[in-house]
Amino acid sequence: MAIAGDGWELVIFDNDGVLVDSERIANAVLADLLTGLGHPTTVAESIDRYLGGTIGRARQLVEDAAGTSLPADFEDRYHAELFARFPRELTAVRGAAAAVDAVVAAGVPVCVASSGEPDRIRRSLSLTGLAERFTGRVYSAAEVAHGKPAPDLFLHAAASMGADPARTAVIEDSPLGVAAAGAAGMTAFGYCRLTPCTRLAAAHTTFRDMAELPKLLGLLRERCQP
Repeated sequence: MAIAGDGWELVIFDNDGVLVDSERIANAVLADLLTGLGHPTTVAESIDRYLGGTIGRARQLVEDAAGTSLPADFEDRYHAELFARFPRELTAVRGAAAAVDAVVAAGVPVCVASSGEPDRIRRSLSLTGLAERFTGRVYSAAEVAHGKPAPDLFLHAAASMGADPARTAVIEDSPLGVAAAGAAGMTAFGYCRLTPCTRLAAAHTTFRDMAELPKLLGLLRERCQP
């Protein structure tokens, strides 16, 4: 159960799909790449199968299902096309900057913990004007042994920030991320944009508009009427 807003020691934001509107771009690139390699995949299927995980996890799932190996340069080809499209297409998630600012204004520290590679996170936050809000407080699955749905990444972020996991909120848009937050003993808030709210049902609560987040976190109190 979520705790009162003044009890949070940390709010962790996932990056892709929560702060930056990258998931459709990334999954279009991944679907095109897999299809070209002989594994027909639609964007919707890519989102359903791979959203929230690392590109290494996507490789493993494809290889396990197909019984064959993807090319050694699979990840490089994926990132090259993704980074080529980012400057043209990437934007911040609507309302994300204001939501982060509201959390910080309430005196609660924030950080990013993402399945993306460090360079991808850096590029996306810089391109969308969000980087300065998280200077020195960005954590990648590349830094831990196991990515989502394991709790490693979120526990690493909380330990680095000196926060109690039980007093940490996680903002996530994927079932993998919600599961990781739960495994870490944290409170997950599921952002339903590309992912149906039903798939994020394990979260403490779900929401569709970033403007709702500060109130859901208990950071906005109703003002008394005169």
